[in-house]
Amino acid sequence: GKRLLLVEDNMINMEIANMILLDKGFTVETAENGKIALDMVSSSEPGYYDAILMDIQMPVMDGYEATERIRSLPDRSRAQIPIIAMTANAFKEDRCKAAESGMDAYITKPVDVLTLRYVLRRVLR
Repeated sequence: GKRLLLVEDNMINMEIANMILLDKGFTVETAENGKIALDMVSSSEPGYYDAILMDIQMPVMDGYEATERIRSLPDRSRAQIPIIAMTANAFKEDRCKAAESGMDAYITKPVDVLTLRYVLRRVLR
């Protein structure tokens, strides 16, 4: 029953992640880049999204900038939505940059279903 915003510019990756999440019982909305995600979060009702799965490398606005802008929204319930990085970059500096931008967790691609489930459970408590 939880609603997630899946932000991913690669349509194949988006379809795969969407199928996994729907199979696990989540309601999923999608955005193709960070700007669209920011607009969706900004215009949503407080508490509408339970978490955001955010790709890092995207056109228009990357995941780091989108996260920083979401974190700076004036409404705290929107600004504090758990944000999970989803990226192919698995280097320590990438994890650090994700944390510095305000992301709550980090998942590498290709997405492992058990890891995704564990991380979602942890951030949705």
